[in-house]
Amino acid sequence: MLRITTFALALGLSTTLALAVATDPAPTGTYKTDPSHSSLSWSFDHSGLSHYTARFTKVDARLDWKPEQPETSTLSVAIDPLSVRTDYPWPEKVDFDAEIGTAETFLAAKPITFVSRTIHVTGENTGTVEGLLTFRGETHPATLDVTFNGSMAKHSRMGVPKIGFSATGRIRRSEWGLDFAIPELGDIITIAIETQMVPADHSF
Repeated sequence: MLRITTFALALGLSTTLALAVATDPAPTGTYKTDPSHSSLSWSFDHSGLSHYTARFTKVDARLDWKPEQPETSTLSVAIDPLSVRTDYPWPEKVDFDAEIGTAETFLAAKPITFVSRTIHVTGENTGTVEGLLTFRGETHPATLDVTFNGSMAKHSRMGVPKIGFSATGRIRRSEWGLDFAIPELGDIITIAIETQMVPADHSF
């Protein structure tokens, strides 16, 4: 009986400690994208029949995270336009990804960046990030609606602090001079982001 009781106490203590580690928040610091647990997709109306969806695979976000005052945090994002992935079904006929990334009528192989200017906390775990979005060589304001999914001081597998966010945004592509095939192809681009972030000095 004593042995069983001791085992039960040890199990309870270890579980309590594990939960404490899991719920301890990530500290203040500079964080970057964990590319294996992040995605950035975009979609638009296609002929009124569906929403065409694609993604970027090379996204480097840097967050100066201040959990006690999130509104004082800052965010910068760099996206490689050549990393666009459309899953075009006949790549042997057309390199559609390369066309989207390089053609002057699309992304023109020019860097895509987003730099925050203002962060507003709108709820317990929600906020907006207002900033400047640059692509095709033009810069205009854009806003992301962000949900803070939580953080931990030490991820159980990676052993480093991690922060998680979901975000959505909508832009009118014609404002950046990308007016190809409007209105058959929708002017409104919907952006969806899922990301986990790790300390900026972490080596994958």
